[in-house]
Amino acid sequence: MINNSEAKLIISDDEAKETIEKLNIDSFIPHPEETESYREADVLPAETTDWDDVCQLQYTSGTTGKPKGTMLTHGNWFAAIHNECDVLQLRQNDVALIIYPMAHVGLSWAISALSSGALYIMMSQYNIEDYRYLCEEERVTVLGGMPPIIHTLTTHPEYVKQFNSVREIISGGGPLHKKIWKQFQHLYGIPVINSYGLSETIVIGTGTVIRPEDYWSADRYESVGHPVCFSEVKIVDPNDASKELPLYENGEIALRGPAVAKGYWNMEKETRETFLEDGWFLTGDIGYIDQDNRLFITDRKKDMIVMSGWKIYPTEVEEILIKHPAVEDLAVFSIDDCHKGELPVVAVIWKEDVLTEDNEEELKADLDKYARERLARYKVPHKIFTTNKLPRVNNWKLLRRELKEEYNIYADMD
Repeated sequence: MINNSEAKLIISDDEAKETIEKLNIDSFIPHPEETESYREADVLPAETTDWDDVCQLQYTSGTTGKPKGTMLTHGNWFAAIHNECDVLQLRQNDVALIIYPMAHVGLSWAISALSSGALYIMMSQYNIEDYRYLCEEERVTVLGGMPPIIHTLTTHPEYVKQFNSVREIISGGGPLHKKIWKQFQHLYGIPVINSYGLSETIVIGTGTVIRPEDYWSADRYESVGHPVCFSEVKIVDPNDASKELPLYENGEIALRGPAVAKGYWNMEKETRETFLEDGWFLTGDIGYIDQDNRLFITDRKKDMIVMSGWKIYPTEVEEILIKHPAVEDLAVFSIDDCHKGELPVVAVIWKEDVLTEDNEEELKADLDKYARERLARYKVPHKIFTTNKLPRVNNWKLLRRELKEEYNIYADMD
């Protein structure tokens, strides 16, 4: 990222000092005790900027490859702040606990809170103890979350009282399984703002979202809602973006709106392939739209498994298997196969009070039976692996490619 961005200066804190010293680039590490001396520095002259001028290079998480520098403009940011303030109904007396790292595009929720005059609370690093404490102590009203955090909260009903000031909790960046979403809603009574957006759209600057009022229209705990203000969404053929697909048919999700980035920094080929001339952005995600114009996410395009021509979406399989009473968490991915191309497999974290030294094979057999009773035969995982941890970016976004690399030793390539 340093090389790609052509950065001239790094501003950081002491934690990154050793890493920065290895780089051939100027750096500045501010210290609180020196802040008074900064008052004597010259004030930078004001710059006149246009709506389309690049404001920031936001690097993607790199879950499917190398991180790409997304060129976000001042206009993109104005659109994003407008939409996020509108969706959250932010007010001056709100208290927002937003846990996304400084380098993550989800920090836009915090910027939106500040623009509304709300108090924004930052965590240097997420842990559930501090998260609960801050929420209760500061009477948080708007809470930043993500699927793994919401999952954790559902397993601890004793935490409910600490979150009784929360009006809404934000979720995104990965699938929130229906079972977990429903459990959380019934246990905590807090609407989940289930959102869909990307680094290239500043989250819901151009995207879709479930608003609190949508719960009155009986959303089935499955969609990521309707397009936000000035946003458009459509489903296109993954192999031909000029072909729009009908309702309920899975295809690649395309977005268009004022927060879609200009393209990728120093990556002309990728920009041409992803940002189309008519303003549509190809997300690389697979999904469909229903008759009420709600968007449903099926999976990442690159995570789709093709076995003997059959298309298998990992998230779709996970939605079924996560309901097994012995399963704490899991991830479906593929390993190579010389005959069928790819095979679906699953890595499972079993619940602590279920797994013993003697019953692992019994649990696997029961999960296999459970899958065969509820899934089409070609979607049933061919192997079940037990694991203690799933690879995620910042304990959040699942890295299926790392699982494939780890378990591909079991592939049949003869």
